[in-house]
Formats: sequence, structure tokens, C-alpha cells
Amino acid sequence: MRKTSDSLSQLALRKFKKNFWGVLSFWLIVIIGLLSLFAYVIAPDDSPNANEMHLSIHSQRPGFEVQMLNIPSEIENRQSLVSKLLFGTQSSDLDIPISSYEVENNVLYYTEYAMDGLVGADKSVNLRVFPNNDYKSYIQNKTFVFGTDKYGRDLLSRVLIGSRISFSIGFIAVFISLIIGIFFGSIAGYYGGKIDAFIMWIINVTWSIPTLLLVIAITLALGKGFWQVFIAVGLTMWVEVARVVRGQIISAKEMQYVTAARALGFNDVRIITKHILPNIMAPIIVISAANFAAAILIESGLSFLGIGAQPPMASWGAMIKDHYNYIILGKPFLAIIPGICIMVLVMAFMLIGNALRDALDVKT
Repeated sequence: MRKTSDSLSQLALRKFKKNFWGVLSFWLIVIIGLLSLFAYVIAPDDSPNANEMHLSIHSQRPGFEVQMLNIPSEIENRQSLVSKLLFGTQSSDLDIPISSYEVENNVLYYTEYAMDGLVGADKSVNLRVFPNNDYKSYIQNKTFVFGTDKYGRDLLSRVLIGSRISFSIGFIAVFISLIIGIFFGSIAGYYGGKIDAFIMWIINVTWSIPTLLLVIAITLALGKGFWQVFIAVGLTMWVEVARVVRGQIISAKEMQYVTAARALGFNDVRIITKHILPNIMAPIIVISAANFAAAILIESGLSFLGIGAQPPMASWGAMIKDHYNYIILGKPFLAIIPGICIMVLVMAFMLIGNALRDALDVKT
């Protein structure tokens, strides 16, 4: 007969597995994480930042289909596989949306696609540019599942690659907030007295400043950019972690196992890192999940204001900013699709945070 483990971690895991919304959110986060990691493999447009523009097919509805002529370039692409996976494929090939074509005397004549019933320009290209004159394999029907944005870029590809920003800022911001928050919270809670009063003064001052305003100030000080936003968001979220850690350590330092560690002559650093922190990780994990969701919302707000990830980098917040006026122009999907993506990811982290809180609660 197999012996069932009664450790706290095993009990918490079993309780978490019984929470339907927690498990669903966990797998949803895993799936979105894999999609963001392999975004350039999955995305129809694998160019860097999915920034291939075709103004002739801008703002098309989901499911739009058009013939696409690919004119190969003679420039050889020497990118490594890792570079393509992380940064996209740098290609000099030319893709042209066309409405019709015909071949005559080794020359391909085509008509460029035009919207609103207009007739596109007639152009031609010699068949010698195609390997073995096989032009047919370079003319394919392309379907834009989510449609195209106002610049004629594939919206599905932009959404997939934009998920990287949300996941990256979540992990990096939470990591920064944990390092700073645990450090200051541990010192304030363990030593108390004037040290505690000074750190709490810093926490209260930082806490009193509106988060978005503080992030904007730090971003403007560090400059606009990808990493600057990550650092700015992380530097504004540590106060919540510090308050939680401080409160937990004030309670834990009076426990018998801490008294025993002191009696054995262990130094303060070892007592905090080896004895106290491992026993108060439950609330830290819960608040980290909530901070992950908050970081995604803050980044989206900064991108909407134009001080987040800068063009042509794909970001869900920037996509909403570029297309929010299309809501009243009959094409709301351009702003609604990235908005739904933000909502789903934030909701998943909030639900998994609630599930972890219930699973790690020793009183239930």
C-alpha cells in the first residue's frame, strides 16, 4: 500500500488541483507562455516585430484573404536558428498583394491590390527572378485570421509577438520587486526599532505616490525604451512585497524555531534566509501572482500613453492606442482583440493567485 505524503507542500498541491479555475488558469498561462516563446515560429509574419506593412490592405476584417506575390531577393540570409527564434527572420524578399496576374513572353504581369473598388497599378517582373522560372510557387493565397491593422500588418502576428512584452515585464518586474521588497521587508521586520521606522517611512512615501505617476516619472528619468519600462515597473511594486514580508517576519521571529536558531549561535543572515523566509513564502507567492497581473496592466497603460514599448515593437497596449478610434469607425476588432488578450492574461494570473491563496492557507 502506497504511503500518502502529508507534507504541507503536498497538501497544498492537492488542494490546488481541486480548484478548477486555478488549474485552468495555470494551463492557460503555460499555453500563452509557449505561444510567446515560439511566437516567430507560429506567426504568419515572422519578420522582426511582425512589421511587414502593406498599406493597400490596411484595416481589413478578420478572415480577409488576398493573393500575395513573393519576389525573392538575391541577398543571402545568414541568420542563425536561435536568432530567427528570438528576433524574427530578416528577409529582403518583397511581398506584394495582387488582384490578378498573367504570364506572357517570360514576363509576369500583375495588378496590385486596391481597396474600395479602385484599380491597382499594373506592373511586371521578369520570370528570371524566380528559381527555375517557377513563379506559381511564389503566388499564394494568404488569409489574415485576425485581419490587418491600419498599416496593413498581420494582426494575429502582432498579437502573438506582443505577448512577449506582457510576459517579459511580468517576470522581470516581479523579480525586481521581490529582490528589493524581501530585502527591505526582512531588515525592517527582523530588527525593528529605528531601522523599521526609517524603512517604513520610505515605504509610506513611495506608497503615497500614485503608481502610474511614479512609473511615468521613473520612465522619463531613465528614458523611453523596452528595459526602462521593466525597471520602472519593478521599482514601483516592491513596497507591497516589503510590507507583506515585514509583517510576516514580525510574527515569525517570535516562533520557537527562531529562538532555537539563535540559541545555536546562527547569525542573523542565516536565520532570515534559511529559517524564516522559507516559512513565509506562501503569502509572497500569492502577492507575486497579483503583482504579475498589475505589471501587465501598468505596461499596457504606459504603452497606451506612448511611453512604453516604442514602435515598431509589438505591444498589446500600443495596439489599443493605435486603433482605439477605430471603435467608432466600424472596425472595433482592431482594439478589442488586444484588449481581450490583456483581459484574459490578467484574469488568469488573478485566478491563479486566488487559488494559491486558498491552497496555501493552513487554516482550511
